[in-house]
Amino acid sequence: MSVTPDIQPWSALLDAGRSDERLVREAFEGAREAVVVPLPDTLHPLLVAALLDAGITTLYSHQAEALQAAWDGPTIVTTGTASGKSLCFNLPTLDVLCRDAKARALYLYPTKALAQDQARAINALGLSKQVRPAIYDGDTAREQRTQIRRRANLVLTNPDMLHMGILPNHRAWGDFFSNLAVVVVDEAHVYRGVFGSHVANVLRRLRRIANAYGTDPRFLLASATIANPVELAERLTGLEEIALVDRDGSPGARRQIAMWNPPLTDPALGTRASALGEAAEIITSLARSGARTICFIKSRKAVELVARLVALADPALADLVVPYRAGYTPQQRRDLEDKLMRSELLAVITTNALELGIDIGALDAAVVVTFPGTVASLRQMWGRAGRRGRGLALYVAGEDALDQFFCRHPDEFLDRPVEAAILEYENEPIHLAHLLCAAHEGPLSAADSATLGPRWEAHAQALEAEGELVRRDDGYVLRHAEDYPAARVSLRSASPDSVAIVDIVSGELLGTVDSGRSHMTVHDGAVYLHQARPYLVRELDLDARRALVEPFGGDFYTQPKKETMTDIEALLERRSTMGVTLSFGRVNVTDQVLAYQRKKLPSHEIVDLQGLDLPETTFQTQALWYELDGDLLADDFPLEVLLGSIHAAEHAQIAVLPLLAMCDRWDIGGLSTNAHPQTGGPTIFIYDGHPGGVGITRQGFSCFETLVADAHRLIAECPCELGCPSCVQSPKCGNLNEPLHKAGALEVMARMLER
Repeated sequence: MSVTPDIQPWSALLDAGRSDERLVREAFEGAREAVVVPLPDTLHPLLVAALLDAGITTLYSHQAEALQAAWDGPTIVTTGTASGKSLCFNLPTLDVLCRDAKARALYLYPTKALAQDQARAINALGLSKQVRPAIYDGDTAREQRTQIRRRANLVLTNPDMLHMGILPNHRAWGDFFSNLAVVVVDEAHVYRGVFGSHVANVLRRLRRIANAYGTDPRFLLASATIANPVELAERLTGLEEIALVDRDGSPGARRQIAMWNPPLTDPALGTRASALGEAAEIITSLARSGARTICFIKSRKAVELVARLVALADPALADLVVPYRAGYTPQQRRDLEDKLMRSELLAVITTNALELGIDIGALDAAVVVTFPGTVASLRQMWGRAGRRGRGLALYVAGEDALDQFFCRHPDEFLDRPVEAAILEYENEPIHLAHLLCAAHEGPLSAADSATLGPRWEAHAQALEAEGELVRRDDGYVLRHAEDYPAARVSLRSASPDSVAIVDIVSGELLGTVDSGRSHMTVHDGAVYLHQARPYLVRELDLDARRALVEPFGGDFYTQPKKETMTDIEALLERRSTMGVTLSFGRVNVTDQVLAYQRKKLPSHEIVDLQGLDLPETTFQTQALWYELDGDLLADDFPLEVLLGSIHAAEHAQIAVLPLLAMCDRWDIGGLSTNAHPQTGGPTIFIYDGHPGGVGITRQGFSCFETLVADAHRLIAECPCELGCPSCVQSPKCGNLNEPLHKAGALEVMARMLER
């Protein structure tokens, strides 16, 4: 990459960043010429005519390659953002539907917005007699569902609806499954970790039901660039010999890349200006200059806060810069998407809900606030800018340790390769839950080895021993025939339930939050943000699963304090290394939210600490833990120093674990103690933050020596005196970052590296 000056709507913004050194690195991606080929004469004539009417007279080379591969067998396409991947699977699918009036196709999208966008694109081709697309998701009116099952030959849905509504009711879909020819899985890179492990089971159940109706549909997948696309496709579907199309023939946008680090406000403490405040300033500047912008932020709360800060900075932008996130009602989402499509907005601030391929019009700039967890996600987000010309891709670092690590090594950051996606469909709690769902859909029998895997029967026997299944002549079935296990399995969270958030003044349902997150986000006294408007939680009613809120005009926000305990359930691996006893296994993690801090805006000054009375929550997961031998600590670590040292070491190691595994810091939890009841001594736990675990901490166990070395480097390079958010403080610490001892952590890990 090279630096090339350019006069653009964002030039003044970048000039200001250069002058005060907030702009720490600039780079440039040059434009790429397209490689095009003629429309294949083997396509159905009606489809060719529709393409020509839509102005599509040629294909990019990868689209033609994908078409041929799809005719030959299962295929995955991994090309860049805005490379026309949709046509890669639309062409072979629409060709089938034009040739066979009975054929059916199923499209799976991770978000409802993507399905809406794709339905618009298909309808625009005008093949209304041959292709009858319909969206079937949670927003579909019940009176329309029967008609969709009867009439539609291309159903667009999401894994949640397939899992919860379609597969358990497959008898109502008998004609559809009897003629199912193509299954499309778009944005396949999203299906990693816990979500991916769930979806891999859902897709195996889909293949099983299709086989039962006599069909073996062709699977076509599309993904952003990742390191292991074929392996991911095979793990998701259970199929083998999947063809890969990865030579991108689309034109590349000319794009300017900028890394932005908020200024230090206290060099001794290592504190920096708020990344959210910087983001609000950047968005305000871009909006005023007329640059259409998308801004990605990890959390729903931060999305709302930045939108509020922009509106406070310039009230004229209040209706032109909007937040967008999950949890809004269907009508709220549709209204925002329509405004984006019609270019009525200057900026949208969103979680990863809009990271994916939905067409929201021409965008000039993409701003990513803090590292999104993976390079693959970062490049996907950056790719939203400059789709129709030049663009700006800007990364705003946070105080988080990994963000500051990258700012100290910008070239290492910009040149990092994309990661491999991790998922494990046989993760025990996930797989067993889906076996129950499969048993509800039909008796489990020997034929299921082809779809559910060779070890399905051993798992079924375990479920029989637990009293969940019974064995009959035709296979394993649910003990209670009236049971509906899919209702208990949430694909996207640890909790199958959600909490409704109700405005007690207007009576309006504002949205929902997973019940597993409700203790942290909508506890009594919490400040909850919705569409940039703050609300105060008056009551969290766990029995009724609702949080009652009212509009709030105060100048503070809230941060919960929790207590965590771990119980070792099973030791799976153990080795001695670096002067510690290192273990990997299954643990039970128990959390309890005890209190919350109130902090002033915008200074973040602590107002007070309020106590809470909430029940404990417990989940099982995978973890690594290591016991520090006595001679490693010697006599120079009194109790108060020891507690702060191992707590700081735990934070640093969690911060750098995403460098080794495709995960986000928020996917990992930790606990440090001077005397764990099961180990009898000082112990540090690092655990997968989702029930069951998906291999994140297994990777940390395997690469433990690298993990410790990276954490030591992270702390040693930080110029602060006592520890700061850039090295040992954690934004997700349930103990509000107390106690921490930077020097002690550095010394502990230095001694480990010497062993």
